[in-house]
Amino acid sequence: MGSLMLQEALASASVVSAQSREVDQGIQALARTLRERPPSVALTVARGSSDHAANYFAYLTMSELGVPVVSLPMSLVTLNHAPLVVDGQLAISVSQSGQSPDLVETMSTLRARGATTVAFVNRTESPLAEACQWTVPLSAGPERSVAATKSYIGALSALARLVAHWREDPKLLAALGTLPARLEEATQSDGGTAVDALAVSDRAMVVGRGLGFAVALEAALKLKETSSIQAEAFSGAEIRHGPMALIEQGYPLFVFALRGAEQKGLIELAEEMRGRGARVILAAPADIQGRDVTLAVADDESLDPILAIQTFYLIAARVAEMRGFNPDVPRHLSKVTHTR
Repeated sequence: MGSLMLQEALASASVVSAQSREVDQGIQALARTLRERPPSVALTVARGSSDHAANYFAYLTMSELGVPVVSLPMSLVTLNHAPLVVDGQLAISVSQSGQSPDLVETMSTLRARGATTVAFVNRTESPLAEACQWTVPLSAGPERSVAATKSYIGALSALARLVAHWREDPKLLAALGTLPARLEEATQSDGGTAVDALAVSDRAMVVGRGLGFAVALEAALKLKETSSIQAEAFSGAEIRHGPMALIEQGYPLFVFALRGAEQKGLIELAEEMRGRGARVILAAPADIQGRDVTLAVADDESLDPILAIQTFYLIAARVAEMRGFNPDVPRHLSKVTHTR
């Protein structure tokens, strides 16, 4: 059966299926509230993989609803006690455990100052859920591997559901209905050349842009956590602003070229970096020539990042195994992180 990480990643389709039964009604009620009292700005409060999910929500919300979204540094509240004016605004927290003290304190403070507070959390009986007005379960069930997989995919899916209902977008809602089947398709890509390239490297760069940047961030984190690879994520627009100086012969460069306005530039970047000697691993849909990893596509391209990270999780689990690491118990890490 492989690692717990692999088993849990393969369970992501069932998580998304459960959400459609368990959380849609609550999300619809929240969306109605947001339409009746539209916020002019939204804040996200999260760390680690959850912050990467918040990054996806931010880009999707800004592009589809036009509401500016800002990631809030929690120390502004917990250490500096900043006088934030948030009355009537939206504050969204994302967490697997809902137990980190700084997360709970920040959301409690924002709620007291008049923000509409929402916890997207896997453990609904948690301090975070108690601190917020609204709770959206991720429906991922117990996640025993330290490396989050199905809870991250559950967070992406649940956040996309909120945007779909908030915008009353029938196309995106229909695509969420078929997402479990598409996730199953995403597990069929073996990522062989990517595994071989990453397994022998101690460093790598992961590139995405737009909605795809959230999965580049998450992929880089997983390579650090599970394989001790010094992986860094960059937007495709930032590579030439300094990071390109790292490129040398054989340097691994994993590029997520998802559908959308950013795809053409990412493919061109991949070709340029190949010319500079990088070991480029191009992850793209089946219609893109020269790809190294084939990515499944959703019935709405806004959901393509969810399928991309599903495929990558399987790659990361295999890389860890080939490098002799147990991805379920990364060095120095624990499942619940208590930060202040």
